[in-house]
Amino acid sequence: MNEVTVIGGGLAGCEAAWALAEKGLNVRLTEMKPKKFTPAHHYKGLAELVCSNSLKAVRTGSACGMLKAEMRMLGSLILQAADHAAVPAGGALAVNREKFSDFITDKIYEHPKITLVCEEATEFPKKNTIIATGPLTAGKIAAAIEKQCGSPLSFYDAAAPIVTADSIDMGKAFFATRYDKGDADYINCPMNKEQYEKFYDALIKAETVPLKEFEACIGKEGTNNEGKCEKIPVYEGCMPVEVLAKRGAESVRYGCMKPVGLIDPNTGHRPWAAVQLRKENLEGSSYNLVGFQTNLRFPEQQRVFRMIPGLENAEFIRYGVMHRNTFLNSPKLLDDRFMLKNSDNIFFAGQMTGVEGYVESAMSGIIAGQSMARRLRGEEKIHLPLTSMCGALCRYIRTENDNFQPMGANMGILPPLENEIRNKQERYERMAERGLRELEETLNK
Repeated sequence: MNEVTVIGGGLAGCEAAWALAEKGLNVRLTEMKPKKFTPAHHYKGLAELVCSNSLKAVRTGSACGMLKAEMRMLGSLILQAADHAAVPAGGALAVNREKFSDFITDKIYEHPKITLVCEEATEFPKKNTIIATGPLTAGKIAAAIEKQCGSPLSFYDAAAPIVTADSIDMGKAFFATRYDKGDADYINCPMNKEQYEKFYDALIKAETVPLKEFEACIGKEGTNNEGKCEKIPVYEGCMPVEVLAKRGAESVRYGCMKPVGLIDPNTGHRPWAAVQLRKENLEGSSYNLVGFQTNLRFPEQQRVFRMIPGLENAEFIRYGVMHRNTFLNSPKLLDDRFMLKNSDNIFFAGQMTGVEGYVESAMSGIIAGQSMARRLRGEEKIHLPLTSMCGALCRYIRTENDNFQPMGANMGILPPLENEIRNKQERYERMAERGLRELEETLNK
């Protein structure tokens, strides 16, 4: 049986390689690190998490929780790694990034069916390849994909800064989770009305990093390199906090700085606004500012974020950054297994397919890998139930859409229940139970 090549050692690429190898196929996984890094990547290992260290909610009655439960049925490697590298995060599954990456790197390296090759892809493949080069795909391989598939679309996202735990003033900050759900895993920096207004004013006036000429139309009408007017959007799920703030004074107070479910022990009252920090590692030696993805200049990040009570002397071990993400017009190019239409076994996987988020990206790698394996082994294609989150996301990326944009897991893409349930939490739980049951029945056929 022919060897399968997987290009890219991110979440999707590692899941695809693992799925193929577990089905008995020989896999050649190519990854350009550590010889070459993208602007957003810094760690030498595979499956590096950039934007956040959270894989979102654990609860099955949530969209991402449901998707993770489905992926466990499908043999997910990244969820094995997440369990191994988990750090306390209330109701979320968050991980120590380096421990997470090291676990996956070791598993890939040790698998007898996988050969890890450090090289940069430069040409579009001919067959038996899964392209998982990620949303920062650039250089010769990007040009080759554009030539084969047409010009890709783009959007922008950002990463949040990380500070050391011992630089946080716990005389002002406090440990808690909203409504005391789970353990008190988050550090909360409360603000009164006056503090918030001063912080907000500084945030919206702070200087951002100038975008390159070809990126100058971000978030507004502009011209591309061909002189045509276009608008490059910012992805809502990873929007820079300063962009969100400019939508209005209450936008961040009811967004990443919402104080609901929190009581400041120093006052006995709910704060006017609050910034939450989440552990980066199990030891709790570093924390990231939840929802504070940013494109502010580094000195501005120091100046503005040190206005947050408790962070006056914060030591930044990583500043926030913003970068361009690229994705395909998947409804025109891919089928519901992530295979390139009219191709000889060329699949895509990851965020470049239009699924958005760590877990969603990994899911696409599993589906692409298992689908490739079934084709090469002459097995019948599995039709994922549309009641499952993975089935619904696969349907989304191949549904014709004149304004196709990245989509993360959400309950809105699932078909409604036969009997209406008014309580949202109960409704979501029943939808998750239905989807998981029907996916299990499909996999057991």
